[in-house]
Amino acid sequence: MVQQPMSPNQDSNQPEQPVKMYLPRTSESETLKKIRHTASHVMAMAVQKLFPKAQVTIGPWIENGFYYDFDNPEPFSDKDLKAIQKEMVKIINRKLPVVREEVSREEAERRIQEIKEPYKLEILADIKQEPITIYHLGNEWWDLCAGPHVENTSEINPKAIDLESVAGAYWRGDETKAQLQRIYATAWETPEQLAEYKRRKEEALRRDHRKLGKELGLFIFAEQVGPGLPLWTPKGTLLRSILEDFLKQEQIKRGYQQVVTPHIGRVDLFKTSGHWQKYKDDLFPMMAEDEVAAAQEQGFVLKAMNCPFHIQIYKSELRSYRELPMRLAEFGTVYRYEQSGELGGLTRVRGFTQDDAHIFVTPEQLDSEFLKVVDLILSVIKTLQLGSFKARLSFRDPASDKYIGSDEAWNQAENAIRRAVETLGMEHFEGIGEAAFYGPKLDFIVSDALEREWQLGTVQVDYNLPERFDLEYVAEDGSRKRPVMIHRAPFGSLERLIGILIEEYAGDFPLWLAPVQIRLLPVGELQLDFTKEVATKMQALGIRAEVDVSGDRLGKLIRNAEKDKIPVMAVVGAKEVETNSLSVRTRASGELGAISVDEVVDKLKGAIANYSNF
Repeated sequence: MVQQPMSPNQDSNQPEQPVKMYLPRTSESETLKKIRHTASHVMAMAVQKLFPKAQVTIGPWIENGFYYDFDNPEPFSDKDLKAIQKEMVKIINRKLPVVREEVSREEAERRIQEIKEPYKLEILADIKQEPITIYHLGNEWWDLCAGPHVENTSEINPKAIDLESVAGAYWRGDETKAQLQRIYATAWETPEQLAEYKRRKEEALRRDHRKLGKELGLFIFAEQVGPGLPLWTPKGTLLRSILEDFLKQEQIKRGYQQVVTPHIGRVDLFKTSGHWQKYKDDLFPMMAEDEVAAAQEQGFVLKAMNCPFHIQIYKSELRSYRELPMRLAEFGTVYRYEQSGELGGLTRVRGFTQDDAHIFVTPEQLDSEFLKVVDLILSVIKTLQLGSFKARLSFRDPASDKYIGSDEAWNQAENAIRRAVETLGMEHFEGIGEAAFYGPKLDFIVSDALEREWQLGTVQVDYNLPERFDLEYVAEDGSRKRPVMIHRAPFGSLERLIGILIEEYAGDFPLWLAPVQIRLLPVGELQLDFTKEVATKMQALGIRAEVDVSGDRLGKLIRNAEKDKIPVMAVVGAKEVETNSLSVRTRASGELGAISVDEVVDKLKGAIANYSNF
């Protein structure tokens, strides 16, 4: 399931990394699932002991811990969290049995009304199966729950739990309903696992792309613009352009054609595609000319996806089989009205740019073209020096009604993806229910330096949108046939990718990707003209060079270059001017000594072209 990782550039200035300890996710460990599920109940019991007015709502496990949402009159403080954790330890040490009980719906409702917990009544109404299961901690506290749980609270190590933070959360995720307080917590099998988890959290703070992005001057958020809408500075814009240019060049080699489409479109376009029916509430409000048009849902919306626009370009002419595959690519900005509580730096925004492409193929071309897309995605992952990844076959859940199209179309699409991974010998796993509503996907789940998982590249097979838009091509025998669509995005969201890369590299970008590749440091005023000439020569050859003209002492010039994480710096003193050389040091290899200007230029050009270090 896990591919072998690339070896990213190691920064000689970084501290030695500790031996990694494997920290399983909840979904990977039945033991942790039981511990965390039970710990959430212990936490809720502790909260209600200390805060009798607090009402409980839901308390599920999450991949690195668990949370519980409470309706409490007063906000929980850090002091309260410490008190709650102390009370949890007391409960655990009492070795309370965890007892499962089955009751009728009527009995469950009677008990809930008896303890006056209205949220539980709503939860009960959503439970379809019977009998209703209740879990008790001893004979003092209970909650509706399907489990699983440990058999006794003594199975939870009190030294391996930690209450982490409090956040706001709306009941049912609905902004119009009550605002609750969510306590996030974690629990592990051993104190050593907890210690490693905390270490990774601290490292994540050091690598936080929001902090580093500000320090490196890459992007900002402005309150007057709005949350989830990043503003890119010159250096950040340059970083985006480098990534875009890299992928555009790779696409040109593979026969893609670049297109540009509008930021808005008619609602009818998205009704035909099915996006309006599925995601209406996630789009920005419709713009209509008048109330009548609004009532009839006739108007324009900010686009949330690019595929319906590319379909229109394909459909603008009758295509021949000779024109296929037709590969239309666009760095298209899309907009989704994410809830404010779900926004997070660059990784969850309201306006983002997708490296979208839609490939129109004959059914006979599908397999070979799919493999070519996978090759492109693997090339991107390798060049970006990202770590190990998992390949997920994201298929539909046959029991769900959220998907469009016939069983035959879905079976054809899913089989095409299976054939591709089997042909490549790629280890993979299936994610049932993870498909797009119109077709299955092959998703690439990348693990970062802290072993967090991110979905990056994706490639989808789609028989349904060509059907909904009545797409055709003229086959070799003169008949009209239906093409198949491949949707693909090696980067996914450009914003999210940059956030991930900032954290993966800890802001220390590889040479080819760094907004500033070399900074020239003149020792004094007498060396300034020569230094500027060298920088101009480098810039003319496409090397991103800059001169520090601050006039600071050499020690500070070097410290500033280190702080700004410049891959290569070159000191220019009297001797360097005399010998037409530069005294070079790099973040990857340290001090390299005096090197002629021409040799420095050649080494830089070669390293940049090969995506390697100087």
